[in-house]
Amino acid sequence: MTFPWLTTLIALPALGAVLTALVPAGRGTLAKQVALAFSLITLIVGGLITSHYLFDLDLGVEAERYEWIPEIGASWALDVNGISLALIALTVVSTPIIALAMWREAEAEKRDPKPFFALLLAVEALTLVAFASRDVLLFYLVFEAMLIPLYFLIGMYGGPQRRYAAVKFLLYNLAGGLLMLAAVIGLYVQSIDAGSATFFLPDLVALDIDVTTQRWLFLGFMIAFAIKAPLWPFHTWLPDAVAEATPSNAALLTGVADKVGTFGMIALALPLFPDASREFAPVIVTLAVISIIYGALLAIGQTDMKRLIGYTSISHFGFIVLGVFALTGEAAAGATLYMINHGLSTIALFVVVGFMIARRGSRQVGDYGGVQKPAPKLAGVFLFAALSGLALPPLSTFVSEFLVISGTFLRYREAAIVATLGIVLAALYMLWLYQRTMTGPVRPEVEKTPDLRRREIAIATPLVGLILLIGFFPKPLVDVIDEAVAPTLVEVDADRPEPLAPVAEVDGDDDNEGTDQ
Repeated sequence: MTFPWLTTLIALPALGAVLTALVPAGRGTLAKQVALAFSLITLIVGGLITSHYLFDLDLGVEAERYEWIPEIGASWALDVNGISLALIALTVVSTPIIALAMWREAEAEKRDPKPFFALLLAVEALTLVAFASRDVLLFYLVFEAMLIPLYFLIGMYGGPQRRYAAVKFLLYNLAGGLLMLAAVIGLYVQSIDAGSATFFLPDLVALDIDVTTQRWLFLGFMIAFAIKAPLWPFHTWLPDAVAEATPSNAALLTGVADKVGTFGMIALALPLFPDASREFAPVIVTLAVISIIYGALLAIGQTDMKRLIGYTSISHFGFIVLGVFALTGEAAAGATLYMINHGLSTIALFVVVGFMIARRGSRQVGDYGGVQKPAPKLAGVFLFAALSGLALPPLSTFVSEFLVISGTFLRYREAAIVATLGIVLAALYMLWLYQRTMTGPVRPEVEKTPDLRRREIAIATPLVGLILLIGFFPKPLVDVIDEAVAPTLVEVDADRPEPLAPVAEVDGDDDNEGTDQ
């Protein structure tokens, strides 16, 4: 029997969450150390699993499937492909970074840090299950269970309107979850009608479901994913949630947890409902383009830094959804890579904004100005994160945005052209944010702002390094993603669009004739 790598990867943060919660009262530092230690161990195991696939490191990582509720065909089924592997890597890398960013936030809230860090590890464990799950019932259960720790993280820590934001977040996502539950039951009934009750994803993909049924089931899944992502017009909970949550919790929500929605679109909705996916693709592409422009325009008008980043995320999620439903290999690979790169850049932005709020005590843009003079390192990291957010080459977000736009152009040229306006608007809101906070005359309130400390440099360094590494050397990650994207598009039966210009096959004689001419 091979070692259960994937189950171990999930069990580590789950165990860490329990042990962190059991730390005796008054031992807040110990609770933080336990949580950070488990997040780092999980990172090591996740790194080994990632190396197994990226660099052919023979560790014996295999799919796992154990009976769970055999009476209804439910199983503990885990496996990874290039899509889920990339998101698992994002999760295990981001969690210790966010844990370090949380280090002082819990103290600033004047609360026991145990729940803060235990809930962080619980979100990590549930997110890993969602990305690795190959059982639709298991996926649905963790999809809903994630709401509980996120609700408490938003509602217990943060701004004065945090309870309102937490309830709004919960109600929106519960509504989507109910629709998804109805669709999951509908899928199960389809499997019974086919002669074998199951929730196992490959078996469900093999079902021959009529087009009308596919439409209704697709909508049940898609609306839930669109709320989680979020996609316009299901987005309104996100700006409130990130504005009222602490910066590290906002980073966790938008950088990691919300990727479960876009992952569900490409890993479940497309292969399960191929006919409906093709039919609804033009509508969803239109909604994605609206999200891109709408989120960018509203970001320009924000005076709250966290709310501004929240609206930028709505715009970026529009690019991801656009890439998924363009139904081309290039765009789908770009969308998957975009999930990773958006996670890194958004976490970097929220982390730096958290540093600023900890120093100044305000999240309002107008309360800053000239910060680069007393804190040049802080300003430099903020500029780097802003440039990553606007997809400046050669940073990692440029690669994914280029793939999404070029892949979409092959099938939906008008949508791709309009979506490029989002790139221009991104330069406006990001550079405006940097200019208003970091340049110009030094405001008296910030003239003694301390520069980055060692812990903060330790947080920023891996984010900067990964954004540069993926930007300069994306090929290993793109190759693994491509291997997973191709079978998904085969399930959808999406014909490859014609290239923009005909490519003639030229032999040796033709070469010579062309030279003579």
